[in-house]
Amino acid sequence: MSTKLSVAIVAQDEEERLPRCLKSLSFADEVLVVDGGSQDNTVRIAESFGCKVIFQSWLGYSRQKQYAVNHCQNDWILILDSDERVPKETAEEIKKILDLADPTYAAYSFLRKSFFHDRWIRRCGWWPNRVLRLVDRRQGHFSDHLVHESWITDGDVKELDTAIEHYSFRNYADLIHKMQIYSSLAAEEMLQEGRRSGWWTPFSHGLWMFIRSYFLELGILEGFDGFMISMLNAEGSFMKYAKLRETRMKFEA
Repeated sequence: MSTKLSVAIVAQDEEERLPRCLKSLSFADEVLVVDGGSQDNTVRIAESFGCKVIFQSWLGYSRQKQYAVNHCQNDWILILDSDERVPKETAEEIKKILDLADPTYAAYSFLRKSFFHDRWIRRCGWWPNRVLRLVDRRQGHFSDHLVHESWITDGDVKELDTAIEHYSFRNYADLIHKMQIYSSLAAEEMLQEGRRSGWWTPFSHGLWMFIRSYFLELGILEGFDGFMISMLNAEGSFMKYAKLRETRMKFEA
């Protein structure tokens, strides 16, 4: 590639999923793994693949990823999570883009295919899911959001039709765990924005989320997994407003 590429990954206790992620990145000039303090073999695995590994205690999703981007050697960065993989056709598309002496756009977005129980989930709002991941770090930065962080670019974005594969949840317990984390962060962010939640708000948002995910977004066609995903989408929506109400009541007591 005429333009060199770094891959930025943040990881912690990801010995199970990290190897398949790293196996898909042989086309990159540098792979940087920022470890948040793993207690398993994450660091050893990353080093065995020739990655550059640095330690940084957890700063939050946005700041941790910005830290990784800042410590890469090259200006063009592919931002990945350790539970994601780059298929061969997507790698080829990236190489074509970076073979240009001066890539036309400041950032490129991909479709993301999310898998659960080794099956591509096409409904429940999981597909199509577009993510901005190939970026010129000189023309952007991560948002300050506590959850659902995103890259904000100062230039033009090209939407690509190729996909990144996502294996985020191992099982239902993992879904519940992530729901609890994200709902707490979302509640904290809404509190900072000065938002309020009435006693009815968690119920109305939770009910609407289930209707949208299970019926409107056709989660009903995904079998029992579709039901569980829709239920936990609803519970996540319910819990973030319940936690917002609980926290605000403590402050105002």
